[in-house]
Amino acid sequence: MNDFIKEKIRTIPNWPKAGVMFRDITTLLKDPAGFQEVMKLFFERFQNEKIDKIVGVESRGFIIGGALADRLKIGFVPVRKIGKLPAETITEDYELEYGSNKLQIHLDAINPGEKILIIDDLLATGGTALATCKLVKNLGGEIVECAFIINLPDLGGSDKLKKHDFKVFNLVEFLGE
Repeated sequence: MNDFIKEKIRTIPNWPKAGVMFRDITTLLKDPAGFQEVMKLFFERFQNEKIDKIVGVESRGFIIGGALADRLKIGFVPVRKIGKLPAETITEDYELEYGSNKLQIHLDAINPGEKILIIDDLLATGGTALATCKLVKNLGGEIVECAFIINLPDLGGSDKLKKHDFKVFNLVEFLGE
C-alpha cells in the first residue's frame, strides 16, 4: 500500500534551489483516497499508544497532525517558525538541507511528563525534527515517536534522530531518487 501513497506524491526538481528534489505532498492531500489512507495508517499505528498530544511541525505537519489528533481525541500543539506564535515561547535553532532557521513552541504547550507524538510530512536531514524534539524535551515532554509520511534516508535524518534515541516511523521512502 505504500506504493499507493508514494505514487500520489509529486516530485519537483531543483526547488527551492538547484539540486533539491522537493517531495510535494499537496498532490497526496488533494486526493481523497490518498489522504484517507495516510490517516488510516497513522491512526492504526498510534491508536493503542499512550499519547497526550501531537506536536505538528509548520506547516504540513499541522494538516496531518491536526487530523490525527482529532481521530485520536487528543490535543494538538503547533511548532512554528520564529515570530509566528503570540504568547511566550522557547526557541531552537536548526539546520536543514538548504539553509537554517529557528523554531518556536509556546512555553505552556506541554506539561512535564506528557507523552508526545511528533509529526511532519517529510524527514530529510533531520534538523527540523531534532529541533522539535529538543523543544518538546525542554518543556518536559516524553517523545513517543517521530512520524513522517516521507523519509529520505540518503540524507541521514532518520539516523540522526535514532542516534539521539528517538524512534522514527514513516510511510514511504525515496531512496537515491
